[in-house]
Amino acid sequence: MRVLVAEDHVVLAGRIAEGLRDAGLAVDVVHDGSAALNAAAITTYDVIVLDRDLPVVHGDQVCRHLAGQGARILMLTAAAGIDERVDGLELGADDYLGKPFAFAELVARVRALGRRAPVGPPILRRGDLVVDRARHRASRGTRPLSLTRKEFGVLELIVAADGQVVSAEELLERVWDANADPFSNVVSVTMTRLRRKLGEPPMIETVVGAGYRI
Repeated sequence: MRVLVAEDHVVLAGRIAEGLRDAGLAVDVVHDGSAALNAAAITTYDVIVLDRDLPVVHGDQVCRHLAGQGARILMLTAAAGIDERVDGLELGADDYLGKPFAFAELVARVRALGRRAPVGPPILRRGDLVVDRARHRASRGTRPLSLTRKEFGVLELIVAADGQVVSAEELLERVWDANADPFSNVVSVTMTRLRRKLGEPPMIETVVGAGYRI
């Protein structure tokens, strides 16, 4: 899942991003509304964590612009009264969380919004392989697969593509984040480990010059 955090408080933004990454999500961070709009125009996000009081372009304007474009919006604000929550939801936000908040609740709400995004069924099955997206688990036959967060993310995207080729660039964009080095071999290394864990017979095919498919 790819998440954009738009929060002008730099320290808080960094802590939110770090915590979401620890939860297995790919996270980009911006600190004003204009940067949020630019990032969303370039990258497809599953969830946007949006501070309401952003500088340059106010969070309300960002929310109005991005609502209905596919990403789910979780609005954050220090004003957490009933009227403020209603206003935020009427702007097009999918959820609303007041500051200060419990971080475990933020992660749970982001995950819940991600499951609501139009990304397909919660459980994927291809042959004897089962990928449970909601519980972040995978198994092959009767054998549970012990996967890292990145390995699971790669497997989920390839299985969800249902035979279509997924490029290394797309994997890098969707599973990692804007800080990933596009010239690194992190995708191929992760793929090698994933194939080893999937076992025989092989399930992931390399399409030379194009990418990978199930």
